Amino acid sequence: MMNSDLYETLFEEGCIRKETLDNIRDKRSRPLFSLHWELKTLLYLGVMLLSTGLGILIYKNIDTIGHQVILAFIAATSLGCFYFCFRHKSPFKKEKVKAPSTLFDYLLLLACLSFLSFLGYLQFQYGVFGNNYGLATFIPMLVLFYVAYDFDHLGILSMAITNLGIWAGISVNPLTLVSNIDQGGRPLILTGIALGIFLIAAAFLSERFNIKKHFHFSYTHFGTQLTFIALLYGYFHDFEQEGSILWVVLLFAFAWYIYRDALTHKSFYFVLLCVVYTYISFSAVVVRYLLKGHDIGVFYLAGIYFIGSAVMFIKLLIHLNKKVKAL
Repeated sequence: MMNSDLYETLFEEGCIRKETLDNIRDKRSRPLFSLHWELKTLLYLGVMLLSTGLGILIYKNIDTIGHQVILAFIAATSLGCFYFCFRHKSPFKKEKVKAPSTLFDYLLLLACLSFLSFLGYLQFQYGVFGNNYGLATFIPMLVLFYVAYDFDHLGILSMAITNLGIWAGISVNPLTLVSNIDQGGRPLILTGIALGIFLIAAAFLSERFNIKKHFHFSYTHFGTQLTFIALLYGYFHDFEQEGSILWVVLLFAFAWYIYRDALTHKSFYFVLLCVVYTYISFSAVVVRYLLKGHDIGVFYLAGIYFIGSAVMFIKLLIHLNKKVKAL
């Protein structure tokens, strides 16, 4: 606004011509379009494709290259990237720290991906961890959390949280879950709920003690999704039992907490998650009780419910979106 007033003043004083002023107005009416996130996404994708391409190349030429050479190459890549990042990193702060450069950001990501590939290769080829798969996931999880906090990297934090989920899921025995859902389902549900609540607590503590408070979104995202899915799975797992409605009650209570937190942080994304999962669980209960009837009218009632509820669902989202924007 100050620049516009300046140009108007210069024109009135005869310092610039009318054509120049018109050109300035025209340029200001068509601002530049930022490609920041598009380029950043392409760069992240490039690092992932590089790691994948190297993996395919190594796999196809494993007989001619040799395992030791491959491990040495992966280790050298990881160590070289980590060395560069440690040399150029900013001192640790509890607040958000900006990356020194774009190259730094992607070399750190490549270093962590190479590190995970190195450990995975060691375990697959030489079985260095034996049958202790929990340890094989626990060590990289600790490294990823350390790197995420020390280098202030949201992408590495997401990898660390994912690794935490893998480590926690090892004790559930996924093979048993697939072969017999009644035996494997309950431990998986409880593990999911416990891990989800742990992540929500981590999000709360990060803000409460101002330790990387911008990590709040990542922790809340994973914790919310995981807890909602686990509670929904709990309801469908106990679908034939009378006490299954308790899972829905717990889901509604959890949704209310996330909804209040979302309003505090003015986040429509988490409001949307609350509405979607609540609608799914409520609809599951409605359909369950409708199916108890054997009359043909049940299908008409179900159709009326879904049409009416879909309209109300859309109206509710529009209302909540306006509410969040007004905060």
